[in-house]
Amino acid sequence: MQVGCYVRVSTADQNLDRQLSSTSEYAQDELGADIQNIETYRDKSTGTNTDRSGYRDLMGDVQADDLDAVIVHDITRLARSLQDLDRTVERVTSHDTEVHFVRDNLPPFTDEDDPMARLMLQMLGAFAEWEARVKQMNTREGIAARQENEDYHHGPAPIGFSKDDGRLVETEDYHDIVATLDMVQKGELSKRKAADRLGCARSTIGRALKRAELYGL
Repeated sequence: MQVGCYVRVSTADQNLDRQLSSTSEYAQDELGADIQNIETYRDKSTGTNTDRSGYRDLMGDVQADDLDAVIVHDITRLARSLQDLDRTVERVTSHDTEVHFVRDNLPPFTDEDDPMARLMLQMLGAFAEWEARVKQMNTREGIAARQENEDYHHGPAPIGFSKDDGRLVETEDYHDIVATLDMVQKGELSKRKAADRLGCARSTIGRALKRAELYGL
């Protein structure tokens, strides 16, 4: 059996080890795959779209009929958009390749449609998409609230923002900064390492965390 394990984190500093272990162990223990028949596809980027090199390589091998099964730690690693998730599962199973999610307690997806399994997948996918959108909405509302404060139109912009006529505008590295701050808030990364990664002072990280609403945290 040829198995593809797909793993993804949002930033370069995040660790893939847990996903690598869970998918590889699942392939060997549940599917009986030999280690030499397991191919791992990795991405370190956002899951809000499918423009990812590891994802593209995975789908290329699926379309070439090189894989019997695809294993993912959980649905959010594959996609945070319900539409992308549904399309991906449909594309994979149409090539007679199974899709397995380790953590979500879902049955394997095959080319034989299981309405209940599909409903469960769509419910989990809808929640993941809702969660991502709420985070984006909270960020926008936080920015708007800050901008209504007259004091906030003076002084430098917070990390991850620039100012345009006194209004906050997200910089190109905003999403990377959000992911880094999220790791600090969850205790997965120290303020010192976060500051080194973002090229700023630890005090800047502290101030950003006090303004969590700006980053949807």
